[in-house]
Amino acid sequence: MLLPEVSIFRLHGRLDILQESVCVNKMSINIAIDGPAGAGKSTLAKEFAKRLQYIYVDTGAMYRGIAYYFLKNQMDVTNQTLICNQCTSIELRIQYEDGIQHVICNEEDITNFIRTEEVGNAASIVSSYPCVRQHLLDMQKKIARESDVIMDGRDIGTCVLPNAQLKIYLTASVECRAQRRFDELKSKMEQADYDKIYNEIMDRDYRDMNRATAPLKRAEDAFLVDSSEMNIEEVLDYFMKLYKDVILCA
Repeated sequence: MLLPEVSIFRLHGRLDILQESVCVNKMSINIAIDGPAGAGKSTLAKEFAKRLQYIYVDTGAMYRGIAYYFLKNQMDVTNQTLICNQCTSIELRIQYEDGIQHVICNEEDITNFIRTEEVGNAASIVSSYPCVRQHLLDMQKKIARESDVIMDGRDIGTCVLPNAQLKIYLTASVECRAQRRFDELKSKMEQADYDKIYNEIMDRDYRDMNRATAPLKRAEDAFLVDSSEMNIEEVLDYFMKLYKDVILCA
C-alpha cells in the first residue's frame, strides 16, 4: 500500500480504465475527499464516482440546502440559537434523476438556487454549528453503510467516515481557486470581481479551518493532492491510481 504523499502530483498521459477483478470484501467501500472551497472536490468526486459506478454523496450540497432554507426565510444565519431551533423543521434529501443530482428541501427542488456565493458563505457559517452537523451526519453515515460511496466535504475523512478505505485531501492555491471561480462566473456571463472572490475564499478558509466543531483539516492517513497545476483528467487519473493501489486487491 502506498504511503500518503506530501507533495504536488503532476501526471502525464492517462491511465487505462481498470479491468482487474476487484479483490475487496463484500462490505461497502467508502472513499472520502476533503479540501477547501473551490478546490474542485464536487466536480472531481462526481466524475470519479461515474468511473467507479459508485454513489456520489455531495455533503456540500446538503449544507447549502439548509443554508438556502434559512436565507429564503430571512433568518439570521449568525444566530446559532435560532438556527438550532429551526433545524429540525428541515427535511432534506438528495435524489438522482437521469444521473443528475437534485437537492430536495421540504419537498421543494432547490437545486438551481444553492450555488450562489451568498448561499456558499451562509453554508460555511451554519456548518460550524453542532446541531446542523448532527442533523445531517446520521443521513450521511447511513448511506455510506449501505452503499459504495464517494463523499466529499470538509470533515469526511476525519469525522463522517473516519474508517474510509481511501481518503484524499484535495487542495489548490488560493490564487488558483479564485481564478477558477472568476472564470466560471464569466463563462456564465455573470459579474465577477477577482479581488472580492479571492478575499471571500480567504475568509471561508479561515472559518472552515478554525471552527470549533469538525474543522477542515487533512486526515493523517489522507493522500494530499494539490491540483493547482493539474487539469481534471490528470487529477482523475491519479485518483484511479490511488484506487487501484489502495483498494483493489489490497
